[in-house]
Amino acid sequence: MPFIDCHCHIDSPAFDVDRAQVLKNAKALGVEQMMIPGLHLSQFSELLSLKNDYSGTAYPRLDIAFGLHPYFLSENNIAGNIEHLLSKFCKYCTQYESSIVAIGEAGLDAKTPIDMQDQIAILVAQIDVAKVLGKPIVLHHRQSHNELIRVLKQKKFTGGGLIHAFSGSFEIAKTYVDMGFVLGIGGTITYDRSQKTRKTLRRVYEELGDEHLVLETDSPDMPLFGFQGQRNSPERIPLVAKALSRVLAVDIEHIALSTSKNYSRVFSSPTS
Repeated sequence: MPFIDCHCHIDSPAFDVDRAQVLKNAKALGVEQMMIPGLHLSQFSELLSLKNDYSGTAYPRLDIAFGLHPYFLSENNIAGNIEHLLSKFCKYCTQYESSIVAIGEAGLDAKTPIDMQDQIAILVAQIDVAKVLGKPIVLHHRQSHNELIRVLKQKKFTGGGLIHAFSGSFEIAKTYVDMGFVLGIGGTITYDRSQKTRKTLRRVYEELGDEHLVLETDSPDMPLFGFQGQRNSPERIPLVAKALSRVLAVDIEHIALSTSKNYSRVFSSPTS
């Protein structure tokens, strides 16, 4: 039963001691593919190396994306320096266009100390790069759905992508789906506090079909219920799939097939 982890930070130092074994274990559990999103410029060369180092059949296929995550911005690296930052970002993306499947992890975060207008400027630039390169975009959100949707509509972005760690109303979900996005579903649905999101997902499935959901772990973060305080891992994607199958009242084989198909439709893996 093949699975795809559409959002996994396997490059994190949390995996430095056993990364190869974690990837082998995940592959043995049916995880055939995963995406590692970019967070900041200094990480991009490491992502390229990881993609090359773990390219054998013993490991899941590693897709990578380049992005500037709002949480990893700081006043020091953007103060009076946004144009330089974005110039370097554009050059990286253009140079390695054939190696990346998407732009991201981009987005807006209302809880970071970075001024929202600066966040929007950096997001807009990443949307522009995605449009020029014909790539989908991976989006982070925290208390920012309305502003995120406003920016996407203003930029007339039609390239689709992933709404990472989706939570929200059916109306918000449908708005993203109508713009070509798939919704990333992770370990948060295993908690009782996710009742509203579970209800949204059931309605998405019943009214919009099974073409709009994908699986993710956000490893090493977002642990599943029962694993609090532990490092999350792509090895737990089958557990996320099992939880989603219960929420939607469908068999896990259908979840594995449909979510993998949805990922492959939105993100075309490069040949290099």
